[in-house]
Parts: sequence; C-alpha cells; structure tokens
Amino acid sequence: MLLWVVALLNYLDRQIVFSVFPLLEAEFNPSSLQLGLLGTVFLWVYAIMSPISGFLGDRFGRRNVIVVSLIVWSSVTWATAHATDFLYLLWTRALMGISEACYIPAALALIADYHGGRTRSLATGIHQSGIYAGIVLGGLGGGWLGEHYGWRFAFSLLGVTGVLYVPVLLCSLKDAETGNGFDIHPQGEGRLLASLKEIMSLPGFFTMAGVFMATSIGGWVVFTWMPLYLYERFHMSLTESGFSATFYMQAGSVGGILWGGWLADRWSRRTRRGRLLTQGAGLMLASPFLFIAGLTSSQQILVLSLLCFGFGRGIYDCNTMPVLCQVARPALRATGYGLFNFVGTLAGGTMAAGAGLIKTTMGLGGALQMSAVILLASSILLFRLNLPKEGDRD
Repeated sequence: MLLWVVALLNYLDRQIVFSVFPLLEAEFNPSSLQLGLLGTVFLWVYAIMSPISGFLGDRFGRRNVIVVSLIVWSSVTWATAHATDFLYLLWTRALMGISEACYIPAALALIADYHGGRTRSLATGIHQSGIYAGIVLGGLGGGWLGEHYGWRFAFSLLGVTGVLYVPVLLCSLKDAETGNGFDIHPQGEGRLLASLKEIMSLPGFFTMAGVFMATSIGGWVVFTWMPLYLYERFHMSLTESGFSATFYMQAGSVGGILWGGWLADRWSRRTRRGRLLTQGAGLMLASPFLFIAGLTSSQQILVLSLLCFGFGRGIYDCNTMPVLCQVARPALRATGYGLFNFVGTLAGGTMAAGAGLIKTTMGLGGALQMSAVILLASSILLFRLNLPKEGDRD
C-alpha cells in the first residue's frame, strides 16, 4: 500500500494538466499542436531518462530512487502552479519527465523482488490500480478543481501533498533482502552500457518492447486528448469530460488487472506462455473497443467501449513486469523496464503531438481509430512469442 499511494500521486500529477486544457487555452491561447506538446515534451524527456533511471534503481537501491523521485516531481508540480507563460509550462513538464521517469521501473522491480511467480502478476496489478486511481482523480479532480478554484490551486495542492508523504516512505519502505545495490553485482556489472547490452540480448525482448510501444501509443492518445474530445464532441462540462475520459476506462482496468493477474498467475503454472497469452488476449479485446470509442456518437456506446478497452488494457498492464522477469535476472529488471518506458513514451509522445495535427483533418476520433489498429497488430506478436519457463531467472 505504500507504493500504491506513490503510484497514485505519480499519475495524478502528470495527468491533471490534460483536464484543464480549456483553462490553459483561455489563459495562454496556445494552438492545438502546442497543447499536444505539453504531453509530448513530458513523454520525450521521460523516454530519454527512463533507461538511465531504471539503471539507477538497479544500481543504487529501489527505495532511494523512489523517495528522491517523489520529492523532485512534487516540487515541480508545485512550481507549475506559478507559470507565467506557456513556455514556463513546457519547462515544468520537461522537469517532471526527468523526475517521474525514476519511479515506475524501481517500484515494479521492488514488487518483483518481494513476490515470486505465484503472486507476481496480481501484486503488480494491485500496484497498477494506484496508477488507474491517479488517472481518474487527475481527470475528475482536475476538472472540478479547475472549475471551482482555478488550475493553479490544483497543482499547488498536489505538490504539497507529495512532499508531505516523503517522511512516511522514509520510515516504512525498505528494499528486499535479495534486492539490489552494489552488493549483488557480479564482476563487470554496475555499468549502464553493459546492462543495456545484456538486456537487449534477452530472448523476446525486442518483441516485448515493440508491443509496449504500441500500447503506449493507444494509451497516451487517450490520456492526452480524451477529455478535450468529449468536451468538444459531446459538449460536456470540464468536470463531466474529465470524469468520463478517465473513470470508465480505469474502472474497467481495475477489473482487468485483478482478473488478468489472477489468471496469469494460475496459467503460468501450467505453461511458460501463460502470462504472454493472457497479455495477448487483453490487447485483442481492447483494440476494437478503442476503435469504436473514436467512431460512435452515442454516449452509452462510448461508456461501454471505454470500460471494455480499459479491461483489456488492464489485463496487459499487470503482466508486463512479470513477463520481463521470465528473461531478466533481478539486477537488470528496473533497467529493462526503463527501456520499455523509453520506447513506449517516445512513441506515445510523438503520437500525442501527432494527434493534434490529425485533429485538424481526421478529427480526434480518427487518431483513436489509428491507435486501435496499431494495438490489434501488436497483440498478434505476443501470441507468436516464446519465452523460457517461469522462474528460470528468479
């Protein structure tokens, strides 16, 4: 539960800006492309930093990296509230990308350190639910606070909250005894390039990274543009669009991570491909409903589509680190996930900005449909992949 709260804050702080796009438009008068850059700058910096930050988690201890990351990104969130122009906002988003990149690889690697193959997917899924909660609160809370108190108050409140949680982590969070740090590295380890070289030589790594990239494209188009899409197409208020763009999808995702985590843990005991097949089934389910979400003009069908897309996406998400654990030994897992984040956020950031351009021709619905096709193709890759038996690298 300690990391669940940090995961919530991590995504709440990064997501809330998308729910106040109309307020930022009114104050700074940016173009659609510039608004998209608020997501893109964050993601590109996040991408560049992810392999390095993952390596730091493997090299210097998961706990240390998690605590420092929380301090820095909370301070940047507070500073965002004092933006004087749009360029200032872009700089704060870039700084947040640096700090937040350090959290997820270290946190997931720490969970994997504590949980073996019998519970790893479910434990990862429970942590993932904190991310989903942060996305929902970023949409709903950001829209509500923006309407009632202004967008600056929301950023100030979140920044202070994160800093106040740091002492709790310092007193309670510990690395696993088998975890990480200088003492577990055999000869020749502890160097970034050597770690990256070993990770990229792992069986199936490039396929897994490619699928992660595809899911990030779909996810970040939704996270970045869905509130504005609902605000414009269905004429919702800021609060309604922020809620609808996040709650239904994340509610479905919670169901997906719990069911997908339970299923994958059981299935993996019977076949080494159990977690992969679970992931592939999740993406196969998610893709058509993302396509429908970009096509329908019915709010009822939209809600159903977001629920089902989230359910399938949750099944995939809770198994990403557990699948990586089948090929990567403990001392390389945060670095490996950092590489996933690198390719995923780089592609997601590019598509988030590209959706701003597509908006002027095909509309945001067209961007959602393109993302759905990419997602469907990625699911086929997972069904074709083979990996070593569960537990070979524990």
